[in-house]
Amino acid sequence: MKNTLIISGSGGQGVMSIGITFAQSAVKDEKFATFMPLYGPEQRGGSAKCTVIVSDEEIISPLPSKCDTLIAMNAQSLKKFLAELAPGGTLIINSSRVTSPVTRDDIRVISLAADDIALQVGSAKIANVPMIGAFLGYHDVLEPNVFLSTLTQKFAGKSPELITMNEKAFEEGYAIGQAAKKGL
Repeated sequence: MKNTLIISGSGGQGVMSIGITFAQSAVKDEKFATFMPLYGPEQRGGSAKCTVIVSDEEIISPLPSKCDTLIAMNAQSLKKFLAELAPGGTLIINSSRVTSPVTRDDIRVISLAADDIALQVGSAKIANVPMIGAFLGYHDVLEPNVFLSTLTQKFAGKSPELITMNEKAFEEGYAIGQAAKKGL
């Protein structure tokens, strides 16, 4: 099993944070993983992208020509990186910020209102968490409990409420990914 994931959005949307947490979780789950960040020239608000490859076997190159899954946190990222998604791949979009229809018919699209989910559980800053939850719900890349454990460790020094919010946001996204998988 090998999955190449691109997570894209604007600076400040937690693209790098969720990408590195996912890669660390994969290593914790005794898989091979690479993490390649790519920042735009701007700070907050500029384009941000990371590529995470997770595999059961050694990874030869961290720079794939196409990805298996693209997470697009906003419309600008969708437009900029959609061509990097392989035919037959999975596109996960944040429908809170991506409102135009996806015109490719050779991919699977999972849509979730990640900003709305994040607000419902208590913080707009965690919209990246339901997105990765949807990815893990749809793809059997690693056990969700391994990811949640890594996420909990990351925020261990913060408030217990933040950990609970992240868990709820993840579970919401995971359920959406599971439902999409059942709808195949």
